[in-house]
Amino acid sequence: MAEKKVLFKSEEPKDRASVVAFLRDLVNRLEQGKFTFKRGAEEVSIEIPEQVVLEIKVEEKTKPGKNKRSLEIEIEWNEGEKAELTLE
Repeated sequence: MAEKKVLFKSEEPKDRASVVAFLRDLVNRLEQGKFTFKRGAEEVSIEIPEQVVLEIKVEEKTKPGKNKRSLEIEIEWNEGEKAELTLE
């Protein structure tokens, strides 16, 4: 069975304008093929290969009197396909 390890995670409330600014920066870095995510002393750098799998998912969780929706955008690739991961 495959082992899953979270290398970096961030979750915090933001207004829509801040999310838009973050996504624009993310797009620019995706064009360059390199990302560095930092939070405090934690830092993860990755390189994205030319060919990836893009997954988009919209979900709705329903509880009595409460509906929660989410939009997930996931970019996947297999190591060895010209992608590297380094922890610094």
